[in-house]
Amino acid sequence: MGLYDFASILKNTGKIKEELTKLQNSLEEITVSASSGGGMVEVIANARMKIISIKIDDEIVQAKDKEMLEDLILSAVNQALQQAQEIATQKMSEMSGGLLSFLPDGFKFPGII
Repeated sequence: MGLYDFASILKNTGKIKEELTKLQNSLEEITVSASSGGGMVEVIANARMKIISIKIDDEIVQAKDKEMLEDLILSAVNQALQQAQEIATQKMSEMSGGLLSFLPDGFKFPGII
């Protein structure tokens, strides 16, 4: 990336900030669903990494197996958050159009992804 490219980025910071705000808002609307235990536990999360809901089948509650229920919830939550992270990363990449490819691996924008 040349000096001109970096100067262009700095010049367009207002537009970039606006696009990031739009991205944040759109990530709130994208939801993913994950389940465990053959559908006994279902977790819905959005692409901002927020858990929207957890549904637990009555059958598993009546079984009174607390440890198994905890494991199923943990598994479903982790699956949902992984899916949400993948979508958020993809959307961020699409928005930046490769513009941010110079950033180190694992770099994240706080509050976005």
